[in-house]
Amino acid sequence: MKNHLLLSLVLILSLSAFSQGKSTTNDPAAIKVLDGVSAKFKTYKTVQAAFAYKVENATGKVMSTKTGTILMKGTSYKIIFNGLEVFCNGTTVWSYDKAAKEVTVNNLDVSGSGITPQKLFSNFYDKDFYSLLKGESKVAGKTVQEIQMTPVDKSKTFHSVVLLIDKAAQSIYSTKVMEKNGNHYSYTVSAMKTNIPATDAMFVFDPKKYPGVAVEDLR
Repeated sequence: MKNHLLLSLVLILSLSAFSQGKSTTNDPAAIKVLDGVSAKFKTYKTVQAAFAYKVENATGKVMSTKTGTILMKGTSYKIIFNGLEVFCNGTTVWSYDKAAKEVTVNNLDVSGSGITPQKLFSNFYDKDFYSLLKGESKVAGKTVQEIQMTPVDKSKTFHSVVLLIDKAAQSIYSTKVMEKNGNHYSYTVSAMKTNIPATDAMFVFDPKKYPGVAVEDLR
Protein backbone atom coordinates (compact mmCIF):
# COMPACT_ATOMS: atom_id res chain seq x y z
CA MET A 1 0.00 0.00 0.00
CA LYS A 2 2.82 2.42 0.88
CA ASN A 3 4.52 2.28 -2.50
CA HIS A 4 1.24 2.21 -4.43
CA LEU A 5 0.13 5.40 -2.69
CA LEU A 6 3.34 7.22 -3.56
CA LEU A 7 3.26 6.03 -7.16
CA SER A 8 -0.36 7.06 -7.58
CA LEU A 9 0.53 10.57 -6.42
CA VAL A 10 3.54 11.12 -8.64
CA LEU A 11 2.10 9.31 -11.64
CA ILE A 12 -0.91 11.60 -11.60
CA LEU A 13 1.03 14.31 -13.36
CA SER A 14 3.32 12.07 -15.36
CA LEU A 15 0.64 11.59 -18.00
CA SER A 16 -0.50 13.12 -21.32
CA ALA A 17 -2.94 13.89 -24.02
CA PHE A 18 -6.42 13.15 -25.24
CA SER A 19 -8.75 14.70 -27.86
CA GLN A 20 -12.11 14.01 -29.50
CA GLY A 21 -10.46 11.82 -32.09
CA LYS A 22 -7.82 10.53 -29.67
CA SER A 23 -5.10 12.52 -31.40
CA THR A 24 -1.86 10.77 -32.26
CA THR A 25 0.09 14.02 -32.53
CA ASN A 26 1.08 16.70 -30.04
CA ASP A 27 -0.58 20.10 -30.20
CA PRO A 28 2.17 22.78 -30.38
CA ALA A 29 0.00 25.14 -28.31
CA ALA A 30 -0.28 22.54 -25.53
CA ILE A 31 3.46 21.85 -25.59
CA LYS A 32 4.15 25.59 -25.33
CA VAL A 33 2.02 25.80 -22.16
CA LEU A 34 3.67 22.72 -20.64
CA ASP A 35 7.15 24.00 -21.51
CA GLY A 36 6.29 27.20 -19.64
CA VAL A 37 5.18 25.27 -16.55
CA SER A 38 8.34 23.17 -16.56
CA ALA A 39 10.64 26.17 -17.08
CA LYS A 40 8.97 28.13 -14.27
CA PHE A 41 9.24 25.20 -11.85
CA LYS A 42 12.95 24.82 -12.52
CA THR A 43 13.61 28.40 -11.35
CA TYR A 44 12.55 27.57 -7.77
CA LYS A 45 15.05 26.40 -5.14
CA THR A 46 12.25 24.81 -3.11
CA VAL A 47 8.54 24.17 -3.63
CA GLN A 48 5.95 23.36 -0.96
CA ALA A 49 2.42 22.47 -2.02
CA ALA A 50 -0.77 21.44 -0.26
CA PHE A 51 -3.14 19.28 -2.29
CA ALA A 52 -6.54 17.63 -2.12
CA TYR A 53 -7.13 14.12 -3.49
CA LYS A 54 -10.60 12.97 -4.63
CA VAL A 55 -11.89 9.67 -5.99
CA GLU A 56 -15.18 9.46 -7.93
CA ASN A 57 -16.96 6.43 -9.35
CA ALA A 58 -18.37 6.12 -12.87
CA THR A 59 -21.58 7.94 -11.87
CA GLY A 60 -19.70 10.90 -10.41
CA LYS A 61 -20.29 9.96 -6.78
CA VAL A 62 -17.42 11.04 -4.52
CA MET A 63 -16.01 7.92 -2.88
CA SER A 64 -13.06 9.42 -1.00
CA THR A 65 -11.40 12.76 -0.26
CA LYS A 66 -8.02 13.28 1.41
CA THR A 67 -5.45 16.02 1.77
CA GLY A 68 -1.67 16.07 1.87
CA THR A 69 1.48 18.15 1.46
CA ILE A 70 4.69 17.85 -0.52
CA LEU A 71 8.03 19.64 -0.11
CA MET A 72 10.69 19.50 -2.85
CA LYS A 73 14.28 20.70 -3.01
CA GLY A 74 16.43 19.67 -5.96
CA THR A 75 16.13 15.88 -6.17
CA SER A 76 14.94 15.61 -2.55
CA TYR A 77 11.33 15.51 -1.41
CA LYS A 78 9.01 14.83 1.52
CA ILE A 79 5.36 13.80 1.19
CA ILE A 80 2.78 13.61 3.99
CA PHE A 81 -0.42 11.89 2.85
CA ASN A 82 -3.06 9.70 4.49
CA GLY A 83 -0.95 8.50 7.41
CA LEU A 84 2.13 8.03 5.25
CA GLU A 85 5.33 10.08 5.34
CA VAL A 86 7.80 9.62 2.50
CA PHE A 87 11.33 11.02 2.75
CA CYS A 88 13.86 11.10 -0.09
CA ASN A 89 17.31 12.69 -0.03
CA GLY A 90 17.95 12.11 -3.73
CA THR A 91 19.38 8.60 -3.34
CA THR A 92 17.34 6.79 -0.65
CA VAL A 93 13.57 6.64 -0.07
CA TRP A 94 12.05 6.05 3.38
CA SER A 95 8.29 5.28 3.46
CA TYR A 96 6.97 5.59 7.01
CA ASP A 97 3.55 4.11 7.79
CA LYS A 98 2.39 5.81 10.98
CA ALA A 99 -0.38 3.30 11.78
CA ALA A 100 1.85 0.27 11.29
CA LYS A 101 4.84 1.95 12.98
CA GLU A 102 7.02 0.69 10.15
CA VAL A 103 9.43 2.35 7.74
CA THR A 104 10.43 0.75 4.43
CA VAL A 105 13.78 1.76 2.93
CA ASN A 106 14.52 1.59 -0.80
CA ASN A 107 17.07 3.00 -3.21
CA LEU A 108 15.70 5.76 -5.43
CA ASP A 109 15.27 4.61 -9.02
CA VAL A 110 17.48 7.04 -10.93
CA SER A 111 16.94 5.42 -14.34
CA GLY A 112 15.24 7.32 -17.10
CA SER A 113 11.99 5.48 -16.31
CA GLY A 114 12.12 6.38 -12.63
CA ILE A 115 9.24 8.43 -11.22
CA THR A 116 9.87 11.26 -8.73
CA PRO A 117 7.52 13.92 -7.34
CA GLN A 118 9.54 16.56 -9.20
CA LYS A 119 7.88 15.18 -12.33
CA LEU A 120 4.58 16.20 -10.78
CA PHE A 121 5.39 19.81 -11.62
CA SER A 122 7.83 19.36 -14.50
CA ASN A 123 8.81 16.78 -17.12
CA PHE A 124 5.32 15.26 -17.00
CA TYR A 125 5.08 15.18 -20.80
CA ASP A 126 7.43 13.42 -23.19
CA LYS A 127 7.51 11.04 -26.15
CA ASP A 128 5.24 8.59 -24.30
CA PHE A 129 2.20 10.89 -24.43
CA TYR A 130 0.12 13.19 -26.63
CA SER A 131 -1.41 16.53 -25.63
CA LEU A 132 -4.10 18.95 -26.82
CA LEU A 133 -4.93 22.46 -25.57
CA LYS A 134 -8.73 22.65 -25.26
CA GLY A 135 -9.14 26.29 -24.21
CA GLU A 136 -9.44 28.57 -21.19
CA SER A 137 -12.00 28.98 -18.40
CA LYS A 138 -12.40 30.47 -14.93
CA VAL A 139 -12.07 28.16 -11.93
CA ALA A 140 -11.97 29.42 -8.33
CA GLY A 141 -11.23 32.91 -9.60
CA LYS A 142 -8.27 31.71 -11.69
CA THR A 143 -7.88 31.65 -15.45
CA VAL A 144 -6.99 28.06 -16.25
CA GLN A 145 -5.88 26.40 -19.47
CA GLU A 146 -7.27 22.91 -20.06
CA ILE A 147 -5.00 20.30 -21.61
CA GLN A 148 -6.46 16.91 -22.46
CA MET A 149 -4.07 13.98 -22.66
CA THR A 150 -3.80 10.30 -23.61
CA PRO A 151 -0.92 7.81 -23.28
CA VAL A 152 0.74 6.36 -26.36
CA ASP A 153 0.70 2.98 -24.62
CA LYS A 154 -2.96 1.92 -24.82
CA SER A 155 -2.40 -0.82 -22.24
CA LYS A 156 -2.39 1.76 -19.44
CA THR A 157 -5.21 1.49 -16.89
CA PHE A 158 -6.37 5.04 -17.69
CA HIS A 159 -7.67 6.30 -21.05
CA SER A 160 -7.38 10.06 -20.58
CA VAL A 161 -6.18 12.84 -18.30
CA VAL A 162 -7.18 16.48 -17.93
CA LEU A 163 -4.69 19.04 -16.66
CA LEU A 164 -5.82 22.50 -15.57
CA ILE A 165 -2.94 24.99 -15.69
CA ASP A 166 -3.06 28.22 -13.70
CA LYS A 167 -2.24 30.60 -16.56
CA ALA A 168 -0.96 33.49 -14.44
CA ALA A 169 1.18 31.35 -12.13
CA GLN A 170 2.29 28.93 -14.88
CA SER A 171 1.70 26.01 -12.54
CA ILE A 172 -0.55 22.96 -12.37
CA TYR A 173 -3.84 23.68 -10.60
CA SER A 174 -5.41 20.24 -10.91
CA THR A 175 -5.17 16.89 -12.65
CA LYS A 176 -8.00 14.43 -13.24
CA VAL A 177 -7.34 10.88 -14.44
CA MET A 178 -10.11 8.88 -16.09
CA GLU A 179 -9.57 5.15 -15.65
CA LYS A 180 -10.90 2.55 -18.06
CA ASN A 181 -13.04 1.06 -15.29
CA GLY A 182 -14.99 4.32 -15.08
CA ASN A 183 -13.45 5.68 -11.90
CA HIS A 184 -11.98 9.18 -11.81
CA TYR A 185 -9.34 10.44 -9.41
CA SER A 186 -7.91 13.92 -9.14
CA TYR A 187 -5.40 16.09 -7.32
CA THR A 188 -5.96 19.81 -6.83
CA VAL A 189 -3.24 22.12 -5.55
CA SER A 190 -4.82 24.24 -2.82
CA ALA A 191 -1.73 26.28 -1.91
CA MET A 192 1.86 26.63 -3.03
CA LYS A 193 4.92 28.35 -1.57
CA THR A 194 8.28 28.64 -3.28
CA ASN A 195 11.87 29.30 -2.20
CA ILE A 196 11.12 28.64 1.48
CA PRO A 197 13.99 27.55 3.79
CA ALA A 198 14.48 23.77 3.83
CA THR A 199 17.46 21.94 5.34
CA ASP A 200 18.81 18.70 3.89
CA ALA A 201 17.94 16.95 7.17
CA MET A 202 14.23 17.46 6.45
CA PHE A 203 14.44 14.88 3.65
CA VAL A 204 16.02 12.09 5.70
CA PHE A 205 14.15 9.74 8.04
CA ASP A 206 15.67 10.08 11.52
CA PRO A 207 14.88 6.94 13.58
CA LYS A 208 15.66 8.84 16.79
CA LYS A 209 12.51 10.90 16.22
CA TYR A 210 10.40 7.76 15.73
CA PRO A 211 11.17 5.40 18.65
CA GLY A 212 9.82 1.88 18.36
CA VAL A 213 9.44 1.98 14.56
CA ALA A 214 10.31 -1.27 12.74
CA VAL A 215 12.69 -0.88 9.80
CA GLU A 216 12.35 -2.97 6.62
CA ASP A 217 15.45 -2.31 4.51
CA LEU A 218 14.87 -3.47 0.92
CA ARG A 219 18.07 -2.00 -0.55
